[in-house]
Amino acid sequence: MATTNPVSETAPTSLRSGASLLVVAAAMPPQQLESILACLTLSLPADEVLIATPNGFAAEAHPSLRVVNFPTTNIAWRITAADFINAYQLAQKNDARGIVMLGPESGSLNSQGLCDLANAVLGGSADLAMPLYDLPPHAALVNSAILYPLTRALFACRMRFPLGIDLGLSLRMAERLAGVAQRFSTLNQEDALLWPVSEALVAGYTVDEFAVGPRDLPQPPAELNINAILALVTGSLFADIEAKAAFWQRPRRLPPARYPIPEVALADGTSDIVSMIDAFRLAYTNLLEIWSLVLPPNTLLGLKRLSLVDAAAFRMPENLWARIVYDFLIAYRLRTINRGHLLGALIPLYLAWVAGHINITASGTSSERHIEAVAAAFEADKPYLVARWRWPDRFNS
Repeated sequence: MATTNPVSETAPTSLRSGASLLVVAAAMPPQQLESILACLTLSLPADEVLIATPNGFAAEAHPSLRVVNFPTTNIAWRITAADFINAYQLAQKNDARGIVMLGPESGSLNSQGLCDLANAVLGGSADLAMPLYDLPPHAALVNSAILYPLTRALFACRMRFPLGIDLGLSLRMAERLAGVAQRFSTLNQEDALLWPVSEALVAGYTVDEFAVGPRDLPQPPAELNINAILALVTGSLFADIEAKAAFWQRPRRLPPARYPIPEVALADGTSDIVSMIDAFRLAYTNLLEIWSLVLPPNTLLGLKRLSLVDAAAFRMPENLWARIVYDFLIAYRLRTINRGHLLGALIPLYLAWVAGHINITASGTSSERHIEAVAAAFEADKPYLVARWRWPDRFNS
């Protein structure tokens, strides 16, 4: 996948005239920022856009654009609470009516996608414009296994990437996120994760999704492995769900899909699923006592059967995976065990899901179709979560 996005000979759909747009671009290599700025200059008058970036060279390279410095954070692979605060304050100071925030490696996005995000918030059709990335089948699997199915089932929202690192914000949406971020800042948690989709829905704001094409994903620092990422992101989402329980427990209808499900299947597995399955089987022996505090007997029986399945036929049933995540969410809320230990105990179960997902895609089923089946299982089992949330002691067997 290319790291830069060459400017098309055909200019993208123009941004609406009379707009005042703040574009917050994360630190990135010069050629990537050049690509983004080139797209913007094709679609918007220079005096209608303000660029905020830590890249000091931008102002000298583009004297026709207004470029200001944006404070950097210690987190280079996602948007932080401090980023939302700084973006809103800068928008207020410069009378911007909309904001587009672009994460690292965003030079790989297509120009039309960038304009769609901006048009949505400037034209008033959405308070929050989220990206729909075109990623390889085995990319962003924490999102596919947990973040997307939970957000879809609980908040009746189809945003495929609820923690997207590129997004468009209306000014009132930016104000709300900055207010939430300020509470984290007061607790000295400026690097905390925020969940824009759920914040928008609770506020009654409009949310929309736009195809932005392929995306090069920024890599977390080497010391942050999959175990740490899973615990960090899942724990943050669990906390957000706990805080918004009064909202998601009310029934809501899922809107129809805007985009068709891609039917491109992966020819064969590209990851070592044997090591993932071995880790799951080892955990079944070593963590069974902890799992027994979180999972009911029927789920434990399902895991026992799964631990005996041959690697070639290994697959985590969708309804079993949904029930596991829901029970871990309940245990997180009840503090059944230390939350750090709880999220650590989820990791081998997640690896078992990944191994099954790879097997399924290798057999000819498209990755997206399997992920949609997983999300549907979460939706179907939502009554179980609601019942356990309200009466947690009623489901001890």
